[in-house]
Amino acid sequence: MKQIIGGKAAAHGSPAQASAAPAARILEVDAEWAGQRLDNFLMRHLKGVPKTHVYRIIRSGEVRLNRGRTSADARVGAGDLVRVPPVRTAQAPAGEDARAAPAREFPVLFEDEHLIAIDKPAGVAVHGGSGVDFGVIEQLRRARPQARFLELVHRLDRETSGILLVAKRRSALTRLQEQFRNRSTGKTYLALVAGQWPAARKVVDAPLRKYLIEGGERRVRVTTADDPDGMRALTLVRVREQFAPRPGQGLPAMALLEVTIKTGRTHQIRVHLASSGHGIVGDDKYGDFDLNRRVHKQGLRRMFLHAWRLQFEHPASGESLQLHAELPPELAAFAADAAPSQSL
Repeated sequence: MKQIIGGKAAAHGSPAQASAAPAARILEVDAEWAGQRLDNFLMRHLKGVPKTHVYRIIRSGEVRLNRGRTSADARVGAGDLVRVPPVRTAQAPAGEDARAAPAREFPVLFEDEHLIAIDKPAGVAVHGGSGVDFGVIEQLRRARPQARFLELVHRLDRETSGILLVAKRRSALTRLQEQFRNRSTGKTYLALVAGQWPAARKVVDAPLRKYLIEGGERRVRVTTADDPDGMRALTLVRVREQFAPRPGQGLPAMALLEVTIKTGRTHQIRVHLASSGHGIVGDDKYGDFDLNRRVHKQGLRRMFLHAWRLQFEHPASGESLQLHAELPPELAAFAADAAPSQSL
């Protein structure tokens, strides 16, 4: 990576710069960082700057990618120029280590010298960000200090459990992310929804649009085909099992679905199912809040959405891989307590 100040390339961390007051800088992305998310790129190069501040300068427009405003999830490419506003990158103040990521390993489904597939638990963010000090990737890096390269290939919502890929080499990261962009991977989730899903309804094809609610929190809704800000989203649904109502517990009929996404939009499964009248049980953003309170009393204290199966080509050998992460105990136990519907 080159650091350019006043139009001249400078060696990063020279004595003259170390003593100078902070100034705006232009970072030139080299091939090693191509394909990286902008937020991760910045956090790797702004040591000692709190993550919350990194996200703040991106949102405010102070960070520019090739002279234009950008977003935290933008991908940088070789030769891109990233403008960074004046920030101090001194060592973290005393007490900052208390918020540092603790070392943590996660259940491994597959690992070789190119990638790791882990079974992410619910309630853990995949990476640190606004309001979150650390996530899976920071904890994994702390647990494996000898690893030269560990980067997330894709994301899962914080409350979603299941298969998550981490690349151990830059070449593996770019090849795997290309498969995700080209939709050549197969991603299937298990979701428990309220009501009996019509077995004949196998496709939800409805565009989605992001928006912000009061306080700046992100939400997604189904929009119209002519909405210029809408993104096409395609979800395939297969009924695995229908469950009868549980009157004694105040619970309605439910359905366990295998849900395969052909596009990877934010909150796609949650919004598509909820917009179809069958919100995911335990979903605190798009689900039935009254039902969520009732299932909580029956022991289900999380959203019933699990990344169950992932199909992809190995980034080095090209071998077809299919990984499975079985339902975690809390979801399996809740489903086991339900009686199958007599209608099937």
